[in-house]
Amino acid sequence: MAEILPETDLADRRSDLAMPLHQERIAWMPSPPLVPDDGPIDVPHLTRMTLGDASLEREVLAMFAGQSASLIGTLATWPANAASLVHTLKGSARAIGAFGVAEAAEHLEAAMASKTEVATAFAALNESLAEARAAIEAILNRS
Repeated sequence: MAEILPETDLADRRSDLAMPLHQERIAWMPSPPLVPDDGPIDVPHLTRMTLGDASLEREVLAMFAGQSASLIGTLATWPANAASLVHTLKGSARAIGAFGVAEAAEHLEAAMASKTEVATAFAALNESLAEARAAIEAILNRS
């Protein structure tokens, strides 16, 4: 038959079983980001989209860099087809993994539709494109 112990005896037994608490200082180690930030170009996405063909990756990146520079220059003049150009840029950016550019283009589309803060959204797109083109240049120069 099991022995029934008074409550005070149980508390003593729990403290005997508990692991000792070590209060030594543990060296700080940075945690990884919650969402990986690989920069303006998601290279694994680009690799998947080009089926791992490095020369195709380079070709697509060079084409995007050139065409996006031309496109942003045209958009600065606010042509009648500006909404279509922004939409095209958004799709091209998604295809190469320039998701920051795609998001900025999407914000510009929304700003143009609502006719609010268009200049701010255009400036954000221009900045995002500059970052992506710099990353593309770095990728193209290292290989």
